[in-house]
Amino acid sequence: MEALGHVHDVLLAPYRASAEDVLAADRAARGRDLLHGGVQRLFERLLPARIRWRAPVLHVDLASGLDRDVHLDGRGLLLVPSVFVTGAPVVVYDTEPQPMLVYPAQQPAGAGLAVAPPVGATPPGAPPAPAALLGRTRAAVLRTVAQRDGCTTRDLATALRISPASASEHATVLRAAGLIATLRDRNTAIHSPTAAGLTLLAAGAG
Repeated sequence: MEALGHVHDVLLAPYRASAEDVLAADRAARGRDLLHGGVQRLFERLLPARIRWRAPVLHVDLASGLDRDVHLDGRGLLLVPSVFVTGAPVVVYDTEPQPMLVYPAQQPAGAGLAVAPPVGATPPGAPPAPAALLGRTRAAVLRTVAQRDGCTTRDLATALRISPASASEHATVLRAAGLIATLRDRNTAIHSPTAAGLTLLAAGAG
């Protein structure tokens, strides 16, 4: 157990915050697909090369090539994005209360799993308010992204009454600073807050 704990501390723990940001961005994008296009759009964009929805049947091509029918019998299917599963999805049949479909999480634009700063790296003292650090408009952009799941650049422009070009520019700066993550869906940019962005907002609120 001690060796397993050491593996966790060295290989997993430093990347936890970054992995959570990737998963949050993926969930925001999937939620938007479900909201605007239902189950059809959700499954069409989940992993097109291996997952196909032909109502009422979901076809999943596994890396193992296993061919098996799974009947949900009203239990539903739990979708689980993963930063460890790549290329092919994984179906877990015997979990309760429902089977799971584990699929590769979509990586935000320009993202990769990054090592979190060591504990104590932040200088002591009260952190500045987001508006003082970022400027009022950029802080408002960050706050809007945090408040709206699957927030698009157009949503930002409408909510804050700024031009789409200005909203895109602010989002780009926030993304470069690691405060938001952005997934591309054709011509649409879908933004979600990162752990660092949420921490900054919480610090300012406190």
